[in-house]
Amino acid sequence: MEEFSKENKYLRAKARVERLKKFYGNVTSYVLVVAFLAAVNYYDNEWRYAWFLWVAFGWGLGIFFHAVRTFDLNPFFGRAWEERKIKELMKDEDEIKRWE
Repeated sequence: MEEFSKENKYLRAKARVERLKKFYGNVTSYVLVVAFLAAVNYYDNEWRYAWFLWVAFGWGLGIFFHAVRTFDLNPFFGRAWEERKIKELMKDEDEIKRWE
């Protein structure tokens, strides 16, 4: 049983590292691409119309939601809520079996 628990923890930690790696890759791409687009925008029209901000805002919104998912910042249905709900349902199931 203890071996299963250690393996389960390892798999969860590995999945978390993968999520973090994807998030940081996304942030790095965002910074590089938006900086490049800002340079093109400046070269093209010297900030008379800052069109690169539309890209920065849209992609930034996506990064925000990616961060919420990656760092478990959702106060309503985050991982902590999932764990509590799983324990609650397991407890309810044990009580039902006890009465059968």
